[in-house]
Amino acid sequence: MIAVGLLGAITHQALAAWGSADARPKSFFGRFRSIPAASFANAVVVLYAVCTLLGGIIYLYFRVDVRPELERAGHWHVLGFFDLKEHFVAIGLALLPAYWVCWRRPLPNEPARTRTALTSILAFIILWGFLSGHVANNIMGFGS
Repeated sequence: MIAVGLLGAITHQALAAWGSADARPKSFFGRFRSIPAASFANAVVVLYAVCTLLGGIIYLYFRVDVRPELERAGHWHVLGFFDLKEHFVAIGLALLPAYWVCWRRPLPNEPARTRTALTSILAFIILWGFLSGHVANNIMGFGS
């Protein structure tokens, strides 16, 4: 549930950051931009930290029980994607302070490129983690 909340918050914020400022109010991006994107920053930081902590707790189970089975079955590509996930999540954790500072009090005349770039990177990391985790979780059921 925490991961789904994080996925929803970062997706909403990323779409709001990417959308045009002069989008029509009834359009898809106009409705996303009607909610201040900065209001998601604290939720994203807290949910990201909690997801990382919980992921670290269940990582031991993955490393001891699941990974050897995937290695024996020859799912090296899945393990590679999962290894990338670990690296991306660590990079995202290091980016969180900069992300939070950029969204804490965005000034009206401040260029939004930094916020948009950091939000896009975090959105990519979160989506990558979500998808690669699900593929790694379900790979033994593929094709059997």
